[in-house]
Amino acid sequence: MNILLWHVHGSWTTSFVQGKHRYLVPVNPARDEWGRGRARTFDWPDTVEELPLDEIRDVDVAIAQRPGELDLIPPHVPVIYVEHNTPKGDVPDTRHPLADRDDLVIAHVTDFNDLFWDCGGTRTTVIEHGVVEPAARWTGSLSRLAVVTNEPVRRGRVTGTDLFPRFASVAPLDVFGMGVSGLAGVTAFEDPPQHVMHAEVARRRAYLHLCRWTSLGLSLIEAMQMGMPVLALATTEAIAAVPPDAGILSTRVDTLVEAARRLIDEPGEAAHLGARARQVALARYGIDRFLADWDRLLEEETCASR
Repeated sequence: MNILLWHVHGSWTTSFVQGKHRYLVPVNPARDEWGRGRARTFDWPDTVEELPLDEIRDVDVAIAQRPGELDLIPPHVPVIYVEHNTPKGDVPDTRHPLADRDDLVIAHVTDFNDLFWDCGGTRTTVIEHGVVEPAARWTGSLSRLAVVTNEPVRRGRVTGTDLFPRFASVAPLDVFGMGVSGLAGVTAFEDPPQHVMHAEVARRRAYLHLCRWTSLGLSLIEAMQMGMPVLALATTEAIAAVPPDAGILSTRVDTLVEAARRLIDEPGEAAHLGARARQVALARYGIDRFLADWDRLLEEETCASR
């Protein structure tokens, strides 16, 4: 199939474009949010082609990820809208911007999102994340803690930025991602290439997932697949992704701080948790299952439109 999609979420798209199709990604001279083209810090296959939007032809199906993309999709092309985010506003009564439509299907990335968004009569489905297994393997050789997040300065409490100092008091805290420059009391690594980030994160003793209100972060799954012990707030989909024997989850921050201290002091326990985390994440969030789920949905939608 020829699939039109915009480069919006680099990590998710990296998994999506591993399939057997041809992926057409709009590009413009500014390489702005409407025309980023191919990724520069992720590894994408040659089946991903960047083209100006007005030169993209013969589209079989479009993947939309923002409401503003819908008017840019050629007419009569079936549309699947991927909802990456938890609702904002009057939760849990937030109406999805595409509620009560009969011309598309909304594919949520977590069951939590499907539960909390009010999509009205619009058809919905859930395709859980799948990630390309990182090449890096956890060593935990550095008695430091790692966080991967985007725009923690701007997003603040949403990403748990206010909690960083509590963990930095236990061990040095290293924060990787976009928009991390300017954080105080931590070491920031601004937007490194994905493979470099994986190698560095894998050297830290434990991974912290401190988002209060978010869809499930792919970086959490990647850390688990590397065999890394994880500590996470027991919010949104994290409680489904991290079973009790594969990490430490709590809504009590002191519990997580105490656990971080224990993992820093006891590498053996960290290794035990990380081994189970890897087993769980490979089984549930493998790339083959993800691509198979997407192929089924793509075939259903294109066949229904004929």
